[in-house]
Amino acid sequence: MSKNIEKTNVMRILDQKKADYKSYSYADTDAISGIDVATVLGQNPKQVFKTLVTIGKSGHYFVFLVPVCSELDLKKAAEAVGEKHVEMIKSKELLPLTGYIHGGCSPVGMKKFFTTTIDSSAENFDTIIFSGGKIGYQVQVSLSELSKVIKFQLKQITTSKD
Repeated sequence: MSKNIEKTNVMRILDQKKADYKSYSYADTDAISGIDVATVLGQNPKQVFKTLVTIGKSGHYFVFLVPVCSELDLKKAAEAVGEKHVEMIKSKELLPLTGYIHGGCSPVGMKKFFTTTIDSSAENFDTIIFSGGKIGYQVQVSLSELSKVIKFQLKQITTSKD
């Protein structure tokens, strides 16, 4: 574990489920975007994931994790969860829905569990890094350890940039 990092709720949940993880703090930096965070942490932006919350045509909410250097392909995302289409929720809806604010949203520890899909590129890495549930904090965890805490599926849900 990194130097005396304040424990976030996400870290407490990972501890409770005895999931192995590393935590990082970039709270003392001016990193804002996911790319900034990856740079400050000295990590590959393809391994650092952002948590996006969407609503489907059915009214159900869905969580997607994609690399910070990629964009969520809404058509592929909808297909992955069996919806006609999905759209991003408005920033102001995030806190009442998930308990998290924009920039500190984590797939772990939301108020309610939503169907979660992680971009299949996560399989290219031993671990992935995502928000620790508070701006300035990230956790690094393997998919097998993450599966002790939340249910998720892996699907190709990003727009390819080649």
